Amino acid sequence: MTYRYEMGSDKLLGEFLRARREVTSPERVGVLRSGPSRTPGLRRQEVAMLAGVSTDYYVRLEQGREHRPSDRVLDALVRVLDLGPDAAAHLYELAHPGSRQRGTTRRTERVDPHLLRLMHSWPHTPAFVFDRWQDVLARNPLAAALHSGLKYTDNMLSLLFLDPAARDFYRDWEQIARLRVAQLRAATGADLDNPYLTELVGELSRGSADFCRIWARHDVCGVSRELRRFRHHEVGELELVCELFDIATAPGQQLVIFHAEPASPSEQALAQLGNLATMASCDP
Repeated sequence: MTYRYEMGSDKLLGEFLRARREVTSPERVGVLRSGPSRTPGLRRQEVAMLAGVSTDYYVRLEQGREHRPSDRVLDALVRVLDLGPDAAAHLYELAHPGSRQRGTTRRTERVDPHLLRLMHSWPHTPAFVFDRWQDVLARNPLAAALHSGLKYTDNMLSLLFLDPAARDFYRDWEQIARLRVAQLRAATGADLDNPYLTELVGELSRGSADFCRIWARHDVCGVSRELRRFRHHEVGELELVCELFDIATAPGQQLVIFHAEPASPSEQALAQLGNLATMASCDP
């Protein structure tokens, strides 16, 4: 599969519109067709008709030849492409490039020492902190035990796409992979020419055709809570609730914690994992 990652600012809006058009089913927006179509999703003329613009104007948007769509047009495209709040915000940010916050260097991020102490005081709660690139900045012992035996644990996207064992570890791998990529797009916004993001996306694209496929969808979605189903190599299957919290004192950083339903088999497995982590920390 050939992957093309366009970084030019003129291309970003058009690539996003094309990707979202191709994953929007005609039935979802009430378009009826008399026969099968070779075009995935909606046709350009169908989007134009539903958005109340000419087909030529919409084609210019996708080709990067129209740079300043009005808010009325953007509102119509949000409706036609059925964009959620995060994806809609991303669309507006791409359409107004002057509002971008560009990054030129990769700054070293630190986790607040008070938060570190709090995380390490949770013997039954796996917790870690990552930044908007999903680089793991800190983890407590139980989180380290949860991800033990896996490679690339310094970045959650690298773990998902570059470690073959991740597909067995994450029982809902496809769902988690799509969420993580959508979260990356939501976190980076229109700052898609950031050198660190270019490097990360390039590394993932070279190593994983699945990343190319999912990144090309242009899904954008923030995540605050999700159910995670794991298959751990020592304690077996766990079903944990994953909660993500923005850290107000460190924009871009998120605290990620996992917890199980009380008295559930997963709570017992998590306790067993905690015992293993304690034993490992006591080994000379």
